[in-house]
Amino acid sequence: MSKHRYAGRVRSVEMSGIRKLFDAGGPDAINLGIGQPDFDTPDHIKEAAIAAIRAGKTGYTPNAGIPELREAICDKFARENGLSYRPEQILVTAGGSEALHLVMEALVDPGDRVLFTDPGFVSYAALATFAGGRPEGVSLDATLHIDVERAKEQLDGARVFVLNTPGNPTGAVESEESVRALVEYANDRGVTVVADEVYEHFVYEKKHVSAARFGEDVITVNAASKTYAMTGWRVGYLAAPEDYIPECLKVHQYAQACATSVSQYAALAAYTGDQSAVPAMREEYRARRDLLYAGLTGLGFDFPRPEGAFYMFVPMGRTLIRRAIESGVIIVPGEAFGTRAPDYARFSYATARENLSRAVGRIGALME
Repeated sequence: MSKHRYAGRVRSVEMSGIRKLFDAGGPDAINLGIGQPDFDTPDHIKEAAIAAIRAGKTGYTPNAGIPELREAICDKFARENGLSYRPEQILVTAGGSEALHLVMEALVDPGDRVLFTDPGFVSYAALATFAGGRPEGVSLDATLHIDVERAKEQLDGARVFVLNTPGNPTGAVESEESVRALVEYANDRGVTVVADEVYEHFVYEKKHVSAARFGEDVITVNAASKTYAMTGWRVGYLAAPEDYIPECLKVHQYAQACATSVSQYAALAAYTGDQSAVPAMREEYRARRDLLYAGLTGLGFDFPRPEGAFYMFVPMGRTLIRRAIESGVIIVPGEAFGTRAPDYARFSYATARENLSRAVGRIGALME
């Protein structure tokens, strides 16, 4: 029997190291591998979805998203980020993941250099490759922040720079000075900045600063997924200079048509309704971060305390990482996030404090 043929650019990409661990482990496993809030979607958001179903709002929507949601997202940007957008500059997508995909497909030509941090979120390199681009990692300093001066050297001649703050997998939050310097330099060199801000509401001692404040050639990607514990609803969006929207919309139309109608009405309730669940989740994540950080540093691990998101990036060594996973502590090896941190592992603390304490105990037992 002859072999089936596949596109080389797809075959060159490995399956996500995170998704491989989604269902990993036995009945007693402690899964700290997935970046999924363990909170339920707030009730008023669920009720809005139920109301939309009962009202028969289950057909196609405008490709770019329902007008009232795009207006609500503009209001959110003005209220929370100090940014001014019109609905024509907003494209609602099936999660932040699709928004990233659309941007890569619309902007990247074969051979274009696409920059992102290494270690960094698993999708950036894969999506750049699917678009025909050349993914290229930008190194971090000892505190797991972007080395701005070294990044500037790589920006010359690049097409896209993905700036993720708060960062996944590191939990690092870039300062206003760093964000400004990177955006201004990139835009001066004709490099489009793609700002992935999906963790913007989970920042602890520092503050989140949106990249689009400092340059015109910035595309902001965000989602309801993390902020409102809506990962499975699959609602994200991108905000961009208006001329980018039709090009991204072409890809969206043919691949997706529109984000799910019912989910869009749920997201509308999320952005316009009661926001009290968001700071409540943030404070619980802060408490979990402190518990896990105290536990791991108490075992002798030395690493910066995360400033945002709900991840901890810990230098453990590959042998201990493997043994931890075998013992039922499901963490993601650093090699899933690039080439520069194979001895690190990402812990997600989007799980109960009891689970975090049990995980620390198991790892401690392996070290005795």
